[in-house]
Amino acid sequence: MSKKNNPVIIGAAQFTQRRDTPQPLDSLSLMVKTGQKAIEDTQANNIVDYIDAIYMVNISSWLYEDAPGELGKRLNITPKEKIYLPDGGQSPQMLINRAAKAIATGEHRCILVTGGEAAYSIRKTFKGKRPEYWPKKEDPKYINGERWAIAQDVINYQLYFATTAYAIFETALRASSGRTIEEHQKYIGKLFEHFSKIASKNPYSWTQKQFTAEEIITPSPENRLIVHPYTKRMCANNFVDQAGTVLITSEEIAEFLNIDRKQWIYIMGGATFKNIDEIYRRPRLDDSPATREGTRLALEQAGLKLSDIDKFDLYSCFPSIVEIFMNELGIKDDDPRDLTLTGGLPFFGTPLSNYSLHAIINTVESIRANPSLKVMVIANGGYNTKQSIGIYGTKPPMIQWGVRDDSKIQDSILKKILPEPIEKANGKLIVDGYSIIYKRSGQPNRGVIIGTLENGSRSIAFVTKPELLLALETQEIVGKTCMVQYDSNIERNTIISIE
Repeated sequence: MSKKNNPVIIGAAQFTQRRDTPQPLDSLSLMVKTGQKAIEDTQANNIVDYIDAIYMVNISSWLYEDAPGELGKRLNITPKEKIYLPDGGQSPQMLINRAAKAIATGEHRCILVTGGEAAYSIRKTFKGKRPEYWPKKEDPKYINGERWAIAQDVINYQLYFATTAYAIFETALRASSGRTIEEHQKYIGKLFEHFSKIASKNPYSWTQKQFTAEEIITPSPENRLIVHPYTKRMCANNFVDQAGTVLITSEEIAEFLNIDRKQWIYIMGGATFKNIDEIYRRPRLDDSPATREGTRLALEQAGLKLSDIDKFDLYSCFPSIVEIFMNELGIKDDDPRDLTLTGGLPFFGTPLSNYSLHAIINTVESIRANPSLKVMVIANGGYNTKQSIGIYGTKPPMIQWGVRDDSKIQDSILKKILPEPIEKANGKLIVDGYSIIYKRSGQPNRGVIIGTLENGSRSIAFVTKPELLLALETQEIVGKTCMVQYDSNIERNTIISIE
């Protein structure tokens, strides 16, 4: 494998379509726009002739029969490979890593990685109705990879809502930190205040207003409670119109096309791992072995230490995932390095699975402006389920792409899976994590608890009694013992008391 095959990013572009756009573009047209801009960014007249693969992140806001193929036609690209993934926030970085390997091994000459969403336009502007000038919806004829299967327990206890799952992680993290409920609210408010500040200065951010910690954590008509302990401003904002495109080739081709070296950004290291799928079958609710192992291997490939990284973009759909990444990396609360380049998912915006491609494009722009920078991006999918890591800079990797086998490490993570939870639980349950799901009015609807029974088995239960919901709001109950019993009327476990 020639070192001339080291993968480099040579083109990058992003676009945010504002709310007041007279005739907003559909998702694919947004990708056409950024694809054209990324091609122009290379300043190579014939780069299109070298693009032989299109890797596309799943589109959720609109459906196309063959989105990568249609994009190729509109950009005059004839790819020999098209990849269109199922949804998952880890996808952009995973595709970059996959592209890096394909370039390094000589499988492809130049790869276009793209994604985009027009969720705001179709859901807010057009109220779900197709405007005449948009293409008709068509089911995708192929998807490269399996869609995630949702376990019955996830459905039964509403854990398929990402807000609920990540809020449960938050209470587990809060308890392990030793902070009180009030202290922890202030902590996560301050964390996201900094994200908001960065977003307010980013011209591509959906929300460019800066919010204080108090404005982030305090419920109001504009910032209602979603789940305990999250308000709306702590949650990813999916209603945005954004797209991005990146072009990756080899050093050899970049040299041949006379692309200015100042444009080159190396993918210095990377890794992709997954945690145990079902959150209630993980040994802990507040960690990520996938991040721990992935960042270690990515740094090793790059020939760097964590202290060499100047900036991060940590996936930030909710505060808990940022805290988990910080803990796994060993980033202290007073670390002066930025944890986001974009401003984060609640403030920059969340083009569904494609957010981290914008983080990567911001990374490219930042390093071009300051070539000494080294940046780590961590993308996340599912419920802290899959993480993909990338390290970027102006030097090639120490260990070439495509020579490492991660399968044994991946197997070791998944082997720690706990048994299936007890479906009909009766007895004492020690709380491992919990949340409250709120009505739009701000009133508690029901609580959800994941806990451990006396025999060591996990179980899940609802909380519906008003006095117990009040306890969940005002007291730290992680580590406390509850009495659980199976309610045959609703066919769910319910908490009847908290000690």
